[in-house]
Amino acid sequence: MSVMFRGYQNLLKKFPLGMQAIQAGTLMGLGDQLAQNVVERRKFENLDFIRTAQFFGIGFFIGGPATRTWYGILDRHFGSKGGTVALKKVACDQLLFAPSFIVILLSTISALQGGNMEDIKSRLKNDYIDILKNNYKLWPVVQLVNFALVPLHYQVLVVQSVAVLWNTYISYRTNRDTQPLH
Repeated sequence: MSVMFRGYQNLLKKFPLGMQAIQAGTLMGLGDQLAQNVVERRKFENLDFIRTAQFFGIGFFIGGPATRTWYGILDRHFGSKGGTVALKKVACDQLLFAPSFIVILLSTISALQGGNMEDIKSRLKNDYIDILKNNYKLWPVVQLVNFALVPLHYQVLVVQSVAVLWNTYISYRTNRDTQPLH
């Protein structure tokens, strides 16, 4: 196991953005599969692997790179040590990044589901506030621990690991009206 972890560390140091994109995509896809298997209780033949691939793509192309870049920006502006630094990072993360990222996430999901601009506006009107409120129930505490205790190059991994459950919620929430449960 330590050989695998050292290999992961080496790849993370050599390709930080790429590795974090891969792990974000993988964990977002896992969150979608948990939504389909556990929450929606779909049988194997009814699983929507296109939906899972779309969630992987969102994590790979948007979530991982955006989160890693954002954490780097926060680190450059506030530093990386201390309780006050962590509080400043959480405040910026939750007041600037989270609200805008949720808009991007919901818009992307709606577009991938074939929605037009009116569908995207409707999704934002119907889901944004509730998802943002639920975001504030989970993420400030997670981010406080993350920013206070975790080195920068592991912060995306911590967030994406917790986000497996969050992504399960997002997947279920954004797909509950699109397909019948099996």
